[in-house]
Amino acid sequence: MSRDSVQDDLNSVIRQHSEWLASQLHAQRESLFPPDAQKAMRKFTSGEAAALLGINDSYLRKLNLDGKGPSPELTAGNRRLYSAQDIQELRQLLEKTARKPGDYLPGRRAGDHLQIIGVMNFKGGSGKTTSSAHLAQRLALKGYRVLAIDLDPQASMTALHGVQPEFDLQDGGTLYDAIRYQDPTPIRQVIRKTYIPNLDLIPGNLELMEFEHETPRALAQGNAGLFFFRVREALAQVDDDYDVVVIDCPPQLGFLTMSALSAATGVLVTIHPEMLDVMSMSQFLRMTADLMDVIAESGADMSHDWMRYLLTRYEPTDAPQNRIVAFLRTMYGDTVLNAPMLKSTAISDAGLTKQTLYEVDRSAFTRSTYDRAIESLNAVNDEIAQLIQKTWGRT
Repeated sequence: MSRDSVQDDLNSVIRQHSEWLASQLHAQRESLFPPDAQKAMRKFTSGEAAALLGINDSYLRKLNLDGKGPSPELTAGNRRLYSAQDIQELRQLLEKTARKPGDYLPGRRAGDHLQIIGVMNFKGGSGKTTSSAHLAQRLALKGYRVLAIDLDPQASMTALHGVQPEFDLQDGGTLYDAIRYQDPTPIRQVIRKTYIPNLDLIPGNLELMEFEHETPRALAQGNAGLFFFRVREALAQVDDDYDVVVIDCPPQLGFLTMSALSAATGVLVTIHPEMLDVMSMSQFLRMTADLMDVIAESGADMSHDWMRYLLTRYEPTDAPQNRIVAFLRTMYGDTVLNAPMLKSTAISDAGLTKQTLYEVDRSAFTRSTYDRAIESLNAVNDEIAQLIQKTWGRT
């Protein structure tokens, strides 16, 4: 058998395996989310709804008894369940009588600039997508208007939000459409509503790699202009529509990542506290700095409101991890978030059904496992929310 025929055979096998996998994933989605294969957000208990709103459960009950706000769903056990839309309507109701503006609707006010958060790391497996998806959903559930952008061609965050790239994005629909060099489309045409109020999504797929291939050609022909401004210029079209943009960056330092970094007002670098990951991050940070120097020399303003390191998949009982965490905190101080994201089987198990932990019911897990994981996620995401508020001059 010739070398070429072996190569052809391998291509055929890989393509066939890809098609099989896509078909099975599509079938799985249709079985998980019937009848129209669309995801929906679960209902929240009155305790969860009250916690999201920042009020007591007894006060939430009083609002219901007084006929104020949406009526919750009552279960057979007389438990009150609130939808995410109910919680948003309650926010608007409570804001009208709030002691100070923003108690229940914490988003932008006049003079506040759009927060664009780039979540990045050079090494796969650092929890980048998990962090991005949970951050976007938590901020939306807390009342911020959020746009999540999947800039990673692997499109994991897209899949988590019920969009299967191979089936749902065959005719485009990624950010590439809005930043390409030939006939870019308005960014609003690629924004999708999600099943969570306040959260919109720009999905990703392999088409994003076209930007990596086209930019060198455009630069060689003198047609790229300031390519690193393309994401920023696209987002400027919807500046007034959102409070926060969360960008899940690709796990490499290409033109997409550089363009996202140029647009970002805040940067979140995920770190798995293992020695090999930290060694990799050393190279990643050096390469990032070198590339940003080049961009800055081209006229870009590379100042950011904040940069933070997020410890991910952290195991408090792991002694080597604790030594690395202590090492990082000693070296970087306050730029390491106080709250780490704990390693949890609950997060992994939720991912099996293409869901975040915010989407699954507590009863699906051992309560202690769920509570430990959700408390960790909330602590991380609420610390980032505090950074956003501080940037806007609020504490």
